[in-house]
Amino acid sequence: MEPVIQVSGLHKAYGDFEAVRGIDFDVSQGEVFGLLGPNGAGKTTTVEILEGLRARSQGQVKVLGFDPEVSKNSLKDRIGVCLQATNMPDKLRVHEALEWFAAFYSRKGDCNKLLQRLQLWDKRNEFYSKLSGGQKQRVALALALVNDPSLVFLDEPTTGLDPQVRLEIHTLIEELRAAKCTILLTTHYIEEAERLCDRVAIIDEGKIVAMGSPHDLQERVFGQSRIELVTAHPMPAELPTFEAVAKHSLSDDCKTLVVHSTRPARTLPDLIKWIDQKGLELEDIHLKRPTLEDVFIELTGKKLRD
Repeated sequence: MEPVIQVSGLHKAYGDFEAVRGIDFDVSQGEVFGLLGPNGAGKTTTVEILEGLRARSQGQVKVLGFDPEVSKNSLKDRIGVCLQATNMPDKLRVHEALEWFAAFYSRKGDCNKLLQRLQLWDKRNEFYSKLSGGQKQRVALALALVNDPSLVFLDEPTTGLDPQVRLEIHTLIEELRAAKCTILLTTHYIEEAERLCDRVAIIDEGKIVAMGSPHDLQERVFGQSRIELVTAHPMPAELPTFEAVAKHSLSDDCKTLVVHSTRPARTLPDLIKWIDQKGLELEDIHLKRPTLEDVFIELTGKKLRD
């Protein structure tokens, strides 16, 4: 099956500044694909080109088989877009907003079911100005889904929302994925990408520096887990050779041992057995796999929100 999104050699320049510097990626049907990068990395520019909102300087782009610059209206009829910020007239009622937007499309979903699904049914007659921040974001998502789209662009959909509303939106995205709706997501929350995305592309300074599933990236960049053990009394300075241990370090007081292992499920029992054989009392133990944020910092030297 042809990819829903195809990007090859994409460039975008603003005068002498090149915001996107030759990126390539595909997005498959039913995939949740994340674009991660610090501010100014080129994420939003890339998404706006895919949506047909901005012209590219160079490269090839196809979205649902359309060139976004050539077939804007045909493309917009089949996609849903939730921008970073959505503003509506203060005196527009919620159900009026959905009916208004639905009139723009040739394909329409059931507005009443959408209001119920996004927990907006009780607010359907409320003025937009009376809604909370979380409710306004749910309205924005409803507007993005009103045409029953094949592809949805979500540009930082949970930024500034409280944890409960973020969880609700995460649940909605998971429901869309289960229904085989393709989603391209940008986010500033690394745990959001880990939870929701099938694959991510990490963008820095206009280039993709890594791409793959969160798990694959963690394995590719680090390939090791960190085991930390704390004992009540000092451990021997000499550690025996354990299979799959890449490196280890012992604290100055010899009570804290940190081991990096490529096979933690095998290393951990061996370490515990060794500590027991030495007659030591184990006070604490931690097993930490590298996170997507660890990968991001390793590759870019920045935190996601920088």
